[in-house]
Amino acid sequence: MIPQELIKKIRQIQIYTSRMVDASFAGQYESVFKGRGMEFDEVREYIPGDDVRSIDWNVTARTGRPYIKRFVEEREMTVIFAVDLSSSEDFGTVNKAKNELAAEFCAVMAFAAAKNNDKVGLLIFSDQIELYIPPKKGVSHMLRLVRELLYFKMPKRNTDIRQALDYLAKVIRKRATIFLVSDFIETDFKKPLGLLNKRNDVIAVSVRDRAEIALPNVGLIELADAETGQIWKKNWIFHCPRKNKNILLCPN
Repeated sequence: MIPQELIKKIRQIQIYTSRMVDASFAGQYESVFKGRGMEFDEVREYIPGDDVRSIDWNVTARTGRPYIKRFVEEREMTVIFAVDLSSSEDFGTVNKAKNELAAEFCAVMAFAAAKNNDKVGLLIFSDQIELYIPPKKGVSHMLRLVRELLYFKMPKRNTDIRQALDYLAKVIRKRATIFLVSDFIETDFKKPLGLLNKRNDVIAVSVRDRAEIALPNVGLIELADAETGQIWKKNWIFHCPRKNKNILLCPN
């Protein structure tokens, strides 16, 4: 049974994203992400006036007559959200935690994709593959994705972006646009990212909290690693006038 609080939250996100996904946003979405590739249709015999650059030389050599490859513009797109929901995402110092911001971003893009009749899938990962929902169409499917993002109970786990990228490379059969949503605390994933991007369009979306970028001047504090649980005591945050920012000292 889904809690009423979660149902209310999903409804709020649906209303919020519906306002954002208006005609202008949908048009921007289509112009940026639609028609970016060509899909093979057929091989047919060459007709005078055809572009010679389209000649299929292998078929031409086998048949002894010139043939060309015919392509059509892809009208439907497959969108996959690869969302990092490791323990470091359950952090926020303003109004929302990073995992909530990630869910709202995915909701906006998912409903924009639904308006353009695109398929949308979801991968939730930490240091292992937590959940994979294959791409489908429809508003009910989009609502399920948002529900899974908000309702997912994440245990204390680290981050393994490399494993998530390798998994996507195995399960994706058709070219897709992949939104990789993470705080990117982990950095050792350059090679699998490059390999996945050769066959797909991979877009990195960084979700950060302002306290991770600029530390508040709060004096003596105790820090805990959200993913490992390790505690650092007697850390001091002070303001450095020369650099005009707060500095964290970790004496231990």
